[in-house]
Amino acid sequence: MAPRPFWKGYLKLSLVNCPVTMTPATSEAEKVRFHTMNAHTGNRVISRYIDSVTGKPVSDEDEVKGYARGEDDYVLLEDDEIDAVALESTRTIDIDMFVPADSIGWIWYDTPHYLNPADRVGEEAFAVIRAAMAETGTVGIARLVLYRRERAVMLEPRGNGIVLWTLRYGDEVRDEAEYFDKAGTEKPNAQLMKLVKALIDERKKPWSPDMATDPVQDRLLDLIAAKKKGRKRAPKAKASADAAPKDNVVSIMDALKRSLAAEKKGK
Repeated sequence: MAPRPFWKGYLKLSLVNCPVTMTPATSEAEKVRFHTMNAHTGNRVISRYIDSVTGKPVSDEDEVKGYARGEDDYVLLEDDEIDAVALESTRTIDIDMFVPADSIGWIWYDTPHYLNPADRVGEEAFAVIRAAMAETGTVGIARLVLYRRERAVMLEPRGNGIVLWTLRYGDEVRDEAEYFDKAGTEKPNAQLMKLVKALIDERKKPWSPDMATDPVQDRLLDLIAAKKKGRKRAPKAKASADAAPKDNVVSIMDALKRSLAAEKKGK
């Protein structure tokens, strides 16, 4: 069963608009989560904000945001002051511009959401905006207040719907040239390339969500199930010392040949 939308508003392009709903495209609901407990009493431990100087608890109504301008010197801002500088409307996705779909690098993509028409009345307007973007190879750019912050968002046509991606802020993205310009600038050896390509062909498979499973979570669930039944799981066997490579210096050519032979033998 699909989760309920967490956001309702309007998709707007010039004078065309339609009611839409938005739902996060990813979920962490199934992730194993723990509470911090008191081992002696079995009670949960709660967190409280404490004044760093007086050591006294701070009540909710006394909490404000502070921007550091020097050591132990802050500019204090109330929530309503912060809200006042945000967009006037938090319920309208007003598409400002369109850009080529392949012009936004993957590193700018932050969090995906599914956008759908909220009712039958808005389906036609929603469909024509989506189809026009798909045919022109473009994505829409807008601004929206989400998670209490104003964000640039990208609207990408996908099947019968639209994926709305929040985009990272400019100061969050580091220039890859600073890291990659001097990495591996030499042309790879042709024989090594041939062997690596053969190894890739041996391991090539269709993508499946099963490739992104979390084995640690599965083991945690086994441990929790055993605890519920009052049993203790056997400690995990330590890795054998023989598993470590015996030599630090390895011929890449020999390693690739042995890897390729092992792949073919395994099949």
